[in-house]
Amino acid sequence: MDNLGYLGAAYAIIFGVIFLYVIFIQRRQAKLDERMRALEARLAEVRDDLRRRSAG
Repeated sequence: MDNLGYLGAAYAIIFGVIFLYVIFIQRRQAKLDERMRALEARLAEVRDDLRRRSAG
């Protein structure tokens, strides 16, 4: 029971690291989502352009 403070500190550090990791992954995922939306928009533009060229 003398080392209960160390146990609490260890859990606090572990939860802090996990929390920071989750924030890091969340930001990275947001950037990937933004890039995916941009690529999908570009793909739609290229498809529309190809349709116009083949129809005209």
